[in-house]
Amino acid sequence: MAVEIASINSGSNGNCYYIGNQQEAVLVDVGLSCKETEKRMAGLGLEMQKVKAIFISHEHSDHIRGLSVLSAKYNLPVYISKSTYDNCGVDIEPDRLFWIKAKKNIKVGNIIIRAFAKIHDAADPHSFVVEAGAIKVGVFTDLGRPCAELIHHFSTCHAAFLEANYDETMLENGPYPWHLKNRIRGGLGHLSNTQALKLFVEHRPAFMSHLFLSHLSKDNNDPVMLQQLFADNAGSTAVLVASRYEASPLIQLVGRISTKKLRTNQLSLFS
Repeated sequence: MAVEIASINSGSNGNCYYIGNQQEAVLVDVGLSCKETEKRMAGLGLEMQKVKAIFISHEHSDHIRGLSVLSAKYNLPVYISKSTYDNCGVDIEPDRLFWIKAKKNIKVGNIIIRAFAKIHDAADPHSFVVEAGAIKVGVFTDLGRPCAELIHHFSTCHAAFLEANYDETMLENGPYPWHLKNRIRGGLGHLSNTQALKLFVEHRPAFMSHLFLSHLSKDNNDPVMLQQLFADNAGSTAVLVASRYEASPLIQLVGRISTKKLRTNQLSLFS
């Protein structure tokens, strides 16, 4: 079974990730407007009608900006934790609202989504592993630091969206006020390039075919430097930097069993 994945957008201006098979798809977070999400998906040749559910990681505006309009327009169910919803400030019709709980599988057609708690300064934040057939795709962003469960799930994924938010030196010497710098690097904010690289080098499975470096800071990171840093340690894993300005290429993963290296479409991987 082929699985298609793409970053629709990734950054503090909005986050949205697409994962689907031939029949159905899910969106993890919808931090862009409904109109912009539609536009970017159409540019990838993706139809909104194929999307069957939205999963929300936490309540920060760059993850929920388009939620109410997109869910209402396409009658999409929203999977979200109760505490996250209570802190969102958006209204979703009750018949489209479903509570997620950590370590509980949710099935959307032939796709299985597993949520687990993550470390971030939000009410009840979650990361997700999306499984379609034998293929697992992780969405691991907005991480204060890696926890044991994150490490475990990362080591099972064939592809992942992994936060690499900031370069430590750029953040230290940059224009942000100290309270914001300390929020970002204080263990509840975001994952640094060094932390992300350590996780990747130490826990990347041999069959991981693609890594999307995600949620980069506009002011405290350098996409070219970051991609080179990971490429030097990537082995057979294709490394992409998810943009805050445009959708990524649509990547197709094809595999039969999870312990074998996957055949992949790698066109435009480094554009």
